[in-house]
Amino acid sequence: MFHVLSIPLRIHVLNFRSRLSSRMPEGPELHLASRFVNKVCSGLVFSGSVEKSAVSKNREVPFQCEAYIISAVSRGKEVKLTLTPIKEEGRKEGAEPSATEPGREPPDPVDIVFRFGMSGSFELTVEEELPKHAHLKFFSRDRPRQVLSFVDPRRFGSWEVNGTWQSDRGPCVMFEYEKFRWNVLSNLSDKAFDRPICEVLLNQKYFNGIGNYLRAEVLFRLKVPPFEKARAVLEALVHKERPAELSLSKKIKLKLDNPDILELCHLLPMEVINLGGEGYKSGRPDLPSAFTAWLRCYDVAGMQMLRDGNGRTIWFQGLPGPMAPKGSKGLKAKSRSKKQADEEENRSLKPEGQAAIRRRRKSGQQRSPNVSKNRSEKMSAGGRAARRQVEEKTEVGEETRRRSERHRRKRAGKVLPLPGTPAEAPRTRPTRSTIKQRAPF
Repeated sequence: MFHVLSIPLRIHVLNFRSRLSSRMPEGPELHLASRFVNKVCSGLVFSGSVEKSAVSKNREVPFQCEAYIISAVSRGKEVKLTLTPIKEEGRKEGAEPSATEPGREPPDPVDIVFRFGMSGSFELTVEEELPKHAHLKFFSRDRPRQVLSFVDPRRFGSWEVNGTWQSDRGPCVMFEYEKFRWNVLSNLSDKAFDRPICEVLLNQKYFNGIGNYLRAEVLFRLKVPPFEKARAVLEALVHKERPAELSLSKKIKLKLDNPDILELCHLLPMEVINLGGEGYKSGRPDLPSAFTAWLRCYDVAGMQMLRDGNGRTIWFQGLPGPMAPKGSKGLKAKSRSKKQADEEENRSLKPEGQAAIRRRRKSGQQRSPNVSKNRSEKMSAGGRAARRQVEEKTEVGEETRRRSERHRRKRAGKVLPLPGTPAEAPRTRPTRSTIKQRAPF
């Protein structure tokens, strides 16, 4: 959960974050981000213009007001901030009138729709501690000034001024469940459902809010092969009906005990939201979290992995299904601690570059015997073999380069000796005059 001090009108905490992990944010994370904005901006009054970073390719936000508040709402994989001007009270005498005072037309409220891309998030900090990748900034009026920033290190995120929800996105799987279910089942004739179910689950036209980790969890918990044809999986739900004589409470219990794939697309995101916190944020991968414990398939040791037709990795267990890419070979996922150990070992076993080897040999500097012995002790047999192979390739490459250079010069009529061999006088073809001057045998 977000740890926010409940002090009215001002938040006396230096740095609030809704930062997500390096993986692409999904519906629950964007909803948690909207809740974060509403909580930290409650009681804050913002003022002035909205500043955009120089490196961002998104549009400027043409909004300026002496006093306004910020609220947020989410829908699927989108978040909308609303900037609402307010009337100022208790201004000092002689102060200049603002755009919200009588005599001036107050600006209209402005909606800004954000799409987080792969690394978007919101942060609230003091002005002196602005995040490095803050690309859109809203400044508070009180001192010390606080800044709500849209932070996006990879810059795939975007915003749209006076925007609306994207028309090509379907109803939200979390908060528009009935519309979402009807939208899917009434369009099964669409050619999009000819694709494998794992790819269709990422189609935001029908599954707005579902992303990579949610699709893996949905399919795993229902034991549905990821590369089964989507239409074959969903057609059985068209004629599915709940018994009319059941009470509402029994219908809900039946839904929770035996959910179908569309119901699970709604229930699992809601479970992640109820976990609180920041979804799959992974600032410390070695520390357990409620979300990590919640995962059963995605990035879990022992699960299989394949690339789908869009190049995205799908985690699953068992057979992949009849529409699996031909020639693909499933790999088993490692545990997080094992992956971290392997990465550290690979960094320690990385052989020297060829340029570094050449410089060391040219200068005649040799490694200390103790250092070489220690490195060889730490290095596995495979690592030592890899290093020897690199050094041998470097030596062969140098010899080949020298011979190629000599051959090129020979063809040009300028024969040069190989480095390290005594120079020889160039041979010339004997002429008639030189033959006559030779002594007879």
